[in-house]
Amino acid sequence: MAKSYVKKLSATLMDAITDKDPLVQEQVYGALCALGESQPEQTLGACQEHLRQHEKLAHPHRTMILKAMEAVVSSHLGRLDQGTAKAVILLASSEMTTVKELVGDWQQAASSVLVAVGRRFINEVMEELLGKFVPGVLPHCFVVQTLASLSVSNVFGTVPFLPSILSTMLPMLGLAKHDALRAVFCCALQRFSESTLEYLANLDQAPDPTVRKDTFSSDIFSAYEVLFTHWLQSREAKLRLAVVQALGPMSHLLPNEKLEEQLPKLIPGILSLYKKHAEAFHMSKSLGQILEASVSVGSRTLEVQLDALLAALHAQVCVPVELSSPLAVSNQKEVLRCFTVLACCFPDRLLAFLLPKLDSSHERVRVGTLQVVRHVINSAAAQMEVRKPFILSSMRLPLLDTNNQVKRAVVQVISAMAHHGYLEQPGGKAMVEYIVQQCALAPEPEQPEKLGPDGADPSADSVRSVSVSTLFLISATVDRMDNVLWPYLLEFLCPMRFTRALSPLCRSLVHLALKRQEAGTDAVLIHYDSSGTLPSPYALTTRLLVVSASPYLGDGRGVAALRLLSILHRDIHPSLGQQWRSAICLLVEHLDEHTQETLPQKEWEEKLLTFLQDTLAVVSDNTWICQLSLEMCQQLPCYNGVPWEKTFLYKCIGSTLGAASSKVTVRKHLRELLETARFQEEAEREGLASCLGICAVSHLDDTLAQLADFTKSDVFRKSIGIFNIFKDRNESEVEKVKGALVLCYGHVAARAPRELLLARAEADILRNMFQCFSRKDPTLKLCLVQSVCMVSQAICSSPQASTFHFAQKAELVARMMELIKAEPPDSLTTPLRKKAMAACTYLASLEPALDEQVRADVVHGCLRSVLALPPEPEAGVPCSQESLYLDTVRALEKLLAALLHRNMTPQGLQLMVAHLLPWIKSPQGHERERALGVSAGLLRHFLEHLHVSALVPFHNLGLLVGLFSPRCADLWPATRQKAVGCVHSLLYLQLGYEGFARDYRDDVAERLLALQDGLVHPDPAVLFHTCHSVAQIVGKRLPPDQLISLLLTLFEGLGDPDKNCSRAATVMVSCLLRERGAMLLEKVPEIVSVLRCRLQEPQEEHVLKAAQHCVYLLASQHCATVVSSLLGSPLPFDSHTCTLWRALAVDPSLTAQVLGLLLEKLARDVPFKESRPFLLSGAPERVATLLPLAATCALFEVLSAPAAGPAVLELYPELFAALLLRVSCSVGVQLPRNLQAKERRGAGLAARALEPCSSAVDTLRAMLLRAGSEEVVKVMALEGGWELLRTPEGHEEGVAQLAHAMATHAGPRLPLLMKALVSAQSSVYEAQRVTSTAFFAELLASNVVNDLLLLESLLDNLAARQKDASVSVRRLVLRGLANVTAGSPDKVRAHGPQLLTAMLGGLDDVEEPHGLVALEAMEGLARLLALLEPGELHSVLLHVAIRIRPFFDSERTELRRAAVCLFGHLNQACHSDCEDVFLEQTLGGLVPLLLHLQDPQGPVVSACRFALRMCGPNLECEELAAAFQKHLQEGRSLHLGEFLNAASKCLMRHFPAALGRLLSTSLFYFKSSWEGVRAAAPLLVGFLVLHADPEQAPQVDLEQLIAALQLLLKDPAPAVRMRAAETLGRLVKFA
Repeated sequence: MAKSYVKKLSATLMDAITDKDPLVQEQVYGALCALGESQPEQTLGACQEHLRQHEKLAHPHRTMILKAMEAVVSSHLGRLDQGTAKAVILLASSEMTTVKELVGDWQQAASSVLVAVGRRFINEVMEELLGKFVPGVLPHCFVVQTLASLSVSNVFGTVPFLPSILSTMLPMLGLAKHDALRAVFCCALQRFSESTLEYLANLDQAPDPTVRKDTFSSDIFSAYEVLFTHWLQSREAKLRLAVVQALGPMSHLLPNEKLEEQLPKLIPGILSLYKKHAEAFHMSKSLGQILEASVSVGSRTLEVQLDALLAALHAQVCVPVELSSPLAVSNQKEVLRCFTVLACCFPDRLLAFLLPKLDSSHERVRVGTLQVVRHVINSAAAQMEVRKPFILSSMRLPLLDTNNQVKRAVVQVISAMAHHGYLEQPGGKAMVEYIVQQCALAPEPEQPEKLGPDGADPSADSVRSVSVSTLFLISATVDRMDNVLWPYLLEFLCPMRFTRALSPLCRSLVHLALKRQEAGTDAVLIHYDSSGTLPSPYALTTRLLVVSASPYLGDGRGVAALRLLSILHRDIHPSLGQQWRSAICLLVEHLDEHTQETLPQKEWEEKLLTFLQDTLAVVSDNTWICQLSLEMCQQLPCYNGVPWEKTFLYKCIGSTLGAASSKVTVRKHLRELLETARFQEEAEREGLASCLGICAVSHLDDTLAQLADFTKSDVFRKSIGIFNIFKDRNESEVEKVKGALVLCYGHVAARAPRELLLARAEADILRNMFQCFSRKDPTLKLCLVQSVCMVSQAICSSPQASTFHFAQKAELVARMMELIKAEPPDSLTTPLRKKAMAACTYLASLEPALDEQVRADVVHGCLRSVLALPPEPEAGVPCSQESLYLDTVRALEKLLAALLHRNMTPQGLQLMVAHLLPWIKSPQGHERERALGVSAGLLRHFLEHLHVSALVPFHNLGLLVGLFSPRCADLWPATRQKAVGCVHSLLYLQLGYEGFARDYRDDVAERLLALQDGLVHPDPAVLFHTCHSVAQIVGKRLPPDQLISLLLTLFEGLGDPDKNCSRAATVMVSCLLRERGAMLLEKVPEIVSVLRCRLQEPQEEHVLKAAQHCVYLLASQHCATVVSSLLGSPLPFDSHTCTLWRALAVDPSLTAQVLGLLLEKLARDVPFKESRPFLLSGAPERVATLLPLAATCALFEVLSAPAAGPAVLELYPELFAALLLRVSCSVGVQLPRNLQAKERRGAGLAARALEPCSSAVDTLRAMLLRAGSEEVVKVMALEGGWELLRTPEGHEEGVAQLAHAMATHAGPRLPLLMKALVSAQSSVYEAQRVTSTAFFAELLASNVVNDLLLLESLLDNLAARQKDASVSVRRLVLRGLANVTAGSPDKVRAHGPQLLTAMLGGLDDVEEPHGLVALEAMEGLARLLALLEPGELHSVLLHVAIRIRPFFDSERTELRRAAVCLFGHLNQACHSDCEDVFLEQTLGGLVPLLLHLQDPQGPVVSACRFALRMCGPNLECEELAAAFQKHLQEGRSLHLGEFLNAASKCLMRHFPAALGRLLSTSLFYFKSSWEGVRAAAPLLVGFLVLHADPEQAPQVDLEQLIAALQLLLKDPAPAVRMRAAETLGRLVKFA
């Protein structure tokens, strides 16, 4: 019987193998394998039978079955009996050979079955195969291929058969005419040869150790003759490749004499194929095997073939290698292996062939040759040992090669040479120099990336990178190279052509020096007597110090150079050890803390100069210092192409000369520097000037003397001068020389000792400077301005500056202003303005003082020169241009501050502001911004330097504040911020004049700074609120006598062309009137007159609003009349009407009267009228009535006023109840048609939208805000409650959220609110009943109703509505009753019978077809169960469980979720006392719960997780409960298969009798409409069957199961079909 079921299961699965979905096919394959795991022989038998019965089954499906058979055989080979094995062999043999044509996958699968069986039953398989491998008849291709595969998979079992196979095969070779069959024979011969070689190599493990090579030699040779003589000549490329692959391993089995005989033909034959095949790997591999075979037998004929071999192999190695092609890479390796074989046998012949190729004109030939040379150096080291000089001499030509590919190959060869001792030979240093040269390669211009033919990057950077790595590698890892590299590498440090190599050089030298120090060879590292080419200590110091000035260039050469200096301190000077160790360590740490972008270059150079000066101080040897200065001067020409480094070298020369005590040496070097300088270069001029300035610190008179002598020389003549360098100097060159001299004087003055400067400033410095001045050359002008600035600054910093009378001051200022005015007004390209203004700034502080007119001209000219510049473009501005502009503005601010400092009075300040006034009010935004920025700077300066000796009034404060404060609303954000800063400074100035200390901080004034950040990108509301805040702050700190001048200035500002500033003025006027209007009693007529004028200009809306507001501040009106007249205003209210409504809320008593009148109007008329737009239309439309609508809008405006708070608190219950019921009656209500049309026409003009429900909701929200219930409003807003209230679908939820918020944040108000709302319970309007019931229902969820003794009354109110005609009311009643569990859980038992009866009644509510009441009842019961008395609960458990069971499979998600949740709660409620009858319900519910874990709806899945966790304890199975707890925790991902497996295992262990019931329930879900559930059902069935004991077989209706699963195999969903197939594989247990 079981056998028939296995057969049936197998047949069913194999019928499904034809499924179109590949995943289903894979699952069927897996199921067949699973059947085979349990019943391998029966499964194999079923597969055989199926294949024999279905001869027309398509090849792909037969292939799948054969693959399953192979898997079963491979897994259970040891369990198969011989009969089954023979049957399988016969089937596979038949499947493989039935069709003569090649059907790859099918026949390969059959062959794989035979190979799998052959691992154990080799004799049987061989018997079958050899039966189809008979002499004289060509076999099937796959017979031969299977024999070949067997020889590899079972070497020891197959090789004994090979003599017989070969003897049968040899005659067949001649009969084979088709190339495909020939290729198979070749493959077989290759595998036979490989397996034979493996057998012979492992004779100690072989079953027959007597087997020898001779056993196969003759047969292999016979086959060789056919393959080589006939088949290798075929036109079919695949066949030729197959022959070549076979010849390689076959050559090892040929008789020695035959191999020797065949080599003259074999090698050329293989070589000739290189030209016929693009892919050469197989030829190269075979050739390598043949060469190894020939060498192993000591072939003498190989040498004859050597030239042809070398030529062919060399051609292969020169072929570009595609790195993306594995075969190409492998071919390269095989070719090099061939060269290794030849190098070991014929080293001289090989080198004689290779080395001349290095002179080839073809790049690839040179590169390939170098690759071979490197390879043989490494792989044939012993043979190359005596040939080192020859190889080194042959490298001379490659060293001169300019091709990057060749360069990189040469570097790799040198690396190999270093490891094998070549570089220790004569000529080795040339190789080292070559490496250094490549380390110094300059980077190529950026171009689109080009890859070389072999995939390598041929750029110079690539060569340099390889060279740098190689240099450090041979320095650090090749010990024998130490004496070669040290101190030889030092010679490369100073030549400029090796600059790019400095970093790797220094690193290698440091490493070598450290190794020598550790070895303790010598205290001194450099022996200058042993080599005359080594750089001197002075040259090393200069070079390494200068390159450290640009520390991050060249891979961080600064750190490397400094570390080398530190290592060489004894060789530089014996006294430097301690000082250099600490100083260089700090310098290196500084570089490590920065990057190229963050390092302050000027600060870094100062550190290096300080390091140099400290070094000179420690040495304190004039001879050594003079020698160092001489070396530095000699190195100057070397840096002509690198201006930054040359400039720094000039500074180093200045520092060194400053430390020299020999004045003769100083004068000599200064003269030479002046005579040899390249004045045409700006960096050279700057460097020379810096050098003389630094030198002047110690040698001022000598420096000035040399400058004077040079000025008097023939240098400025255009004809031949006294020095050759000045011959035929043109006018432009002369101007450059003059500029350099002027700059030198400036630097000398800046660095000169202050006690010596004043005596020489005018006579020796300025006089000579102006002798060189010319207005023609812009460079000269810039040099003059810079030098004047430096001289002026130096004079100012002198201790005697206050008593110094600068006679040339006025002349210098005039000259500076001429230069400033001559600058182009529409561009800023040079720093001349900045430097000239800086010079004027220093000059302004010197005596004598400038005339008033001169000061005014200076201010006017500088302002126009800077502020009138065009605005910078927003994008694309170079960073240097932006920096230049900012520096120029700072120079202007400093100049104006210096001029203001001369007159630090309110009048002086007002004078300066007067100059700025046209720019402050400019129509150009960028000019206003600049002017405000300058003004802010001036005010800060005035405040910082304010000294008040007596209390004096700041009489123009109001005027200045009125000028700056409206700019807080300027269109430009930066201007706004600067305006606030100006007002802030003015307020502190007033405090200063009132006698407050400078460090006093006023809390009110400080609030201005907090407003600045909000002015960057504010919206208009924020902006004008900020202006209002500014006005408030100003109003609090402004003296009374300044108020009217401030107001009059602001009134003038109302006409400002910038509308933002005009609006700001109106805001400030209104604020000041409100804050300090009591002080303006006499001025009220004047103020009102101005405001009335503004009312006549309606086009200025903001002015109109401000004027209305000011008028209402001074007016009063009668309440009833105003309310009646305003309610008569047309709807929707315009903005003026809304303003008037809000004005009525100024006085609390007046507000209460207004609100009372509006509530009366709200209740006077019906909220809506019903009408049908068309006679035959269905439901009537609800149209709002006008009076309640208008009253609602008016209430909103009044309640929006902040002053309405007290009145709202007084009427809180009445307002809340009225507005909430108004909202309920407005949901879905439309405007009257006339108002709809009016609102469409006037869209955007009304203050607010008129939609009835939105108006009511907004008014309710405004009422709560005004009554102090902000938290209620906030909570509602966060949870979206206000939006829910507006929609019919979300209204109930919105009311519930409002009730919850009220209970949480406004609990004390609830008793009065309930009293106001109770009447709505019996309202004629269903909407009001629903809203009030929803509100009361949610209140019961809060404990506050218990605290306020409202519980009983609320329960009574809700219980009275259980029979309400409205389904919504009945549903909400149940929700409210269930909410008692949350609000008053301790009261549940007291009201248990009442609550339970209500819920059961809801479950049985048949009047509601959609189940909404039942849904509410189920959710309520789930909440009540845990709190009810156990006695009350047990009586209804069974009834509830049975009643909710149909809802498990409801089409509505909510009902499924609620029913499953309630089922879980029922189980939870009886954990400790579960009756048997309920246990049956629990067990019966498991299958639906397990399967609905795949429900398409997430909430249902979560409910099933919960319910199953609750069911676990009641099943009295700890293992199952633990499984539920482990797998079904919320938030944990669920692997369904793993979980169902665990659960099924537990169920079958503890409830074996329930198997039939569980299976029948699962079968019901085979027809589920949800794909996931349908897929899970067969999966559960499979696991239940898997874990059921065989004794339970009677419970399993196998026929029914198989029939149902067969239907599922036709399901449209692939996932379902996959699960069905998987389950079929598990039914074998009961088969």
